[in-house]
Amino acid sequence: MDVPVRDHLDGLLLAVLAAGPAHGYAVIEELRRRSGDAFDLPEGTVYPALHRLEHAGQVASRWATVAGRRRRIYRLTRKGRSALARERREWAGFAEAVEAVLRA
Repeated sequence: MDVPVRDHLDGLLLAVLAAGPAHGYAVIEELRRRSGDAFDLPEGTVYPALHRLEHAGQVASRWATVAGRRRRIYRLTRKGRSALARERREWAGFAEAVEAVLRA
């Protein structure tokens, strides 16, 4: 399935992090798992987006050792939770409008 996520990537990443802190590769794996493999995004797409979200104050990070490896752990901030709520509202409205057109 070739699904464009470009316009929704930030919301998808915020939604994954809403479940709890995770390192970047775990975010990629969880996004893949939740989407039934539809979103198999490369690190070169996800890590810059995480850095952008961090710069915007929606995500915070810290270094930690996970399974003997040093990894950056990302977590949602209060600003990120607000952004996710906004993304969810916008998506619901968009999906409702598309559904109304397709049903007609």
